Amino acid sequence: MEALEIRYSRLQAILRGMGEVLVAFSGGVDSTFLVKVAFDVLGERAVAVTADSPSLPRRELEEARRLAAEIGVRHLVIETHELDDPRYAANPANRCYFCKTELFTRLEGLARELGFRWLAYGENADDALGHRPGAQAAQEFGVRSPLKEAGLTKADVRALSRRLGLPVWDKPAFACLSSRFPYGSTITAEKLRQVEAAEQVLWELGFRQFRVRHHGDIARIEVGREERIRLLEVAEEVSDRLRALGFLYVTMDLLGYRTGSMNEVLVKVEGVR
Repeated sequence: MEALEIRYSRLQAILRGMGEVLVAFSGGVDSTFLVKVAFDVLGERAVAVTADSPSLPRRELEEARRLAAEIGVRHLVIETHELDDPRYAANPANRCYFCKTELFTRLEGLARELGFRWLAYGENADDALGHRPGAQAAQEFGVRSPLKEAGLTKADVRALSRRLGLPVWDKPAFACLSSRFPYGSTITAEKLRQVEAAEQVLWELGFRQFRVRHHGDIARIEVGREERIRLLEVAEEVSDRLRALGFLYVTMDLLGYRTGSMNEVLVKVEGVR
């Protein structure tokens, strides 16, 4: 516990030393915690910025607004247009690089307008272990990762968020809707809306951890392992509602939800890191 206190103090010192910061704010656990601490340390010199695009569910946008209001931080919503970039829409293995490039380009311009020196996002110390093309874009733009710099892991962030009373401390991991498509499958606004509507069905039915992976005519549903039996119990309703959205077949992944399941194919592709 003492080590956690040291890392938390280090985060506060890092933010204090930055003086002012625009934080990319998705409403997830990491970015919410970063926004909260930045606001506590810097006050009005911390601003939360949410990027709105077809890859962000409306439900997540509204939650980001509620969280920012609860924290008291100034919150700006900007539009990003990553789908206009054919390199992003083609959905290569480094898709997130093009997304973050669009995001940081917009944030960089906003920072100049506001007279802010620093940009930051919610990468934590665990994220370096995964497939994170977006981190390259952050490095190229000089975007800071205060959580990672302080050595805070995901478990640290959840524990500290709980202590600070943040309602998202135990929120399941979330990734943008574009992560629901196999690499090489073209992403369109229409397909993103289809996935969003499909996942809304599961949310309305009370599922907590879920993904609807888009494989053309097939919807492959992942839910938390403890929720698989319940999915079978409502299988007919889920199937009917997802078929009404345009899917021909609705399936359940027997392994259940796991982070980055679309990255499993990468180990079979030589040269992809």
